[in-house]
Formats: sequence, C-alpha cells, structure tokens
Amino acid sequence: MEYAANNTVPMLYNVTTSIMSTESTTTPPQYLDYVSYKNLQTLKLRYAEIHGYISVIVCVFGIIANIANIVVLNKKHMRSSTNVILMWLAVADLCTMMEYVPFALKFYIFKDPDLEFPNNKLYGWMCYLLFHAGFSITMHSVSIWLTIMLALFRFLYIFFPHKGSIYCSIKHAKIIIATVFLTAVLVCIPNYISNYWTKLNVVIDDKNLTVYTFTQRKDVDPRFIIISEFNYWLQSILIKLVPCFLLTVLTILLITAVHKAHKRHMHLKSQGMRRDDAEKHQEHFRTNVMLLAVVILFLITELPQGILTLLMIFMEALHAELYSPLGDILDIVALLNNAINFVLYCTMSQQFRTTFVATFCRCFIHEQRRGHVVQKSLVTTKNGTHVADHVDTAGNGDMV
Repeated sequence: MEYAANNTVPMLYNVTTSIMSTESTTTPPQYLDYVSYKNLQTLKLRYAEIHGYISVIVCVFGIIANIANIVVLNKKHMRSSTNVILMWLAVADLCTMMEYVPFALKFYIFKDPDLEFPNNKLYGWMCYLLFHAGFSITMHSVSIWLTIMLALFRFLYIFFPHKGSIYCSIKHAKIIIATVFLTAVLVCIPNYISNYWTKLNVVIDDKNLTVYTFTQRKDVDPRFIIISEFNYWLQSILIKLVPCFLLTVLTILLITAVHKAHKRHMHLKSQGMRRDDAEKHQEHFRTNVMLLAVVILFLITELPQGILTLLMIFMEALHAELYSPLGDILDIVALLNNAINFVLYCTMSQQFRTTFVATFCRCFIHEQRRGHVVQKSLVTTKNGTHVADHVDTAGNGDMV
C-alpha cells in the first residue's frame, strides 16, 4: 500500500496502497472520462480482493529466493564488486518482502469486515502501520539506488576496461553500499515525522467504538505543514524522478556498451581468437546481459510511477483518478521485481547455478563431479597435460 503525502498529491512509496480519500469517490474526474474513472475504481475493488493472496505467494517465493541469493553471492569464490552490490540488493528486497507479509495478512486477507482501511481497532496495529509506511519506503529507496550503482559500475567496467577495476573495487562497492543505506535513512526522516495517527469515534452494530487511523501529522498540528511539503518534494525528486532519469540514461548507455562489446568480440573471433579468450569474452557478455536485464526490469517497474509523479506535479487530480486506483497493481509489480532476480541469475550464470547446486543440492554433487572429471580427462593439450578450467576470481565484477 502506498501512503500519499496528502490525499490530493502523488503517492510516493512503492510497496503500499493509497488511503482512499473522500475526494476520489465524490469529486467528478477532471482528466479521465467518467466511464474510465468508474472502471478503474471497479478494478481497484476487485483486485483488492485477491491482492493479499497473490502478494503473500510472491513474497514467500521472494523470501526463499533472496535468501538463496545472499548465501550464494556471499561465497568466497563469488566475491566481486558486482556481486557484493547484488547481495545487498537481495538483502533490501528480502527485508521488504518479509515486512510485507504481515501487512498483507492483516489488512487484506484477515481484514476487519466492519472497518475500512486504514482504520483498525488496536493501537498495536496502528504502530505497525506507521512502521510499515516508513520501513517500506526506506528499503525501496535502498533498492533503487543500489540498482543505479550496479548499472554505473557495469558501465565503467565496459567503457573503461583498464581503469574500471580500480574505480569499481570491492572496497569502493562496500563504501557506496554503506552510503546508500545511511542516506536512505536520512532522506526518509521527514517521512517518518510526517506520518501519524489519530482516533476516530465510529458506530458499529449500534455500538460506539474508538478506532485508530493513519493520517498526516500536519492534519493534527499545522506546524508540521512545512515538513510535510518538504517531504513531498524530497521523496518525489530523490525516490522517483531522479532515479527514473538515471536508470533510463544508464540503461541506454549499457545497451550501447553491450552492443559495442559484442561487435568487438565478433570481430576478434573472426580473426582467429584463442578458444580461452573467446570463452572469457562470452562469459563477460552473458554477465553484461544479465545485469542489463536486472536494470531494465527495475526501470519497467519505476518508470510508469516516475512519469505519473511528474504529471501529477502539474495535474494533482490524477492522484485520485489514476494513481490511487492502480496502487495495489503497482505494488504487486514491485514485489515481483523484488523476487525475480534469482530466476535471472539461475538462467544466465553458470557459476551461480553451480554454486547454488553445490550449496543446496549436495545429493547431486557427487554425480556432477564424476561427469566433470570425465570431461576434463578428455580435454588435453598437445603435450598431454590437462587444461585447467577457467575461474574468474580476480574480483573484476563478473558473476560468471
């Protein structure tokens, strides 16, 4: 669920659904025709009925997958600056999905039928909701900027092959990761301050009850209006607009770089490149394509929201008319993106697959080693000695 800075401005967070405002149901649409507006509202209500179940399934898979990512990428022979960033990206995604499960269970699957979100009867759940609103945006901010750093590192490796290993060392990667986590917390401090709760008196079954609801602190204390406005622009710029712009630019640069690297490889291959060098270039190419896929998937998730955020700066009513009804759908797309990296690694990285099997599927190791020994015995040099397998342990940023 995404919480807006207020009910008439863009939502800023990725793994939360918007609070329904009275404006969204009573004010005629300004930018959409009435039929489209009603269809979107119907879509929101119908999808909300199944969103909890779908998101829990996605999160459970994502939790298991990201744990596997962390274990595999943390192996000594897998250490490289690229893999260090990928590992901490998995940590951020893991935290996001672990925290989303109780949220989906409480406010979707086992929601109170007598109350509309975000109203609830227990103060403890209101405290959790406040934590969820802050924690989700923090972890999502970390994921966004780590993906940007991943794309930047790969760009430097491809365009500056001689100096790339110096600029993008493991030490520098760790410094950047720590900076990203710390900066994300600092940037979200105004958001932590802006979110608040209040009490409501409602009548349910002829009984007067006191319930708690999510609100903005500025609605309770006007002194916080400036902080709330500052939070809106800070989140819009640093978590939506700038990341989307950088991801778009870096994606274009990476596609260009991968294409040039592949053309250079094909040219060298046509001139009689050695087999070992050809295999090494092929491994680099697969790594480039895999990391490019990670970045593109993140861009697909973020770009629509970035465009809507930009539009809503000038067309505020789009929040209630378009962005709010699509909140749950944007959430599940973001959750799928958090869970899909494991599939990419397994599909495109031989070293990841081998390490994963060696770590989690020990019963197959003996058979795999037997086949590997037989294969090595058949590959000999002219003088009859075995050719050693190529293993990339130089920390040069390649996963495979």
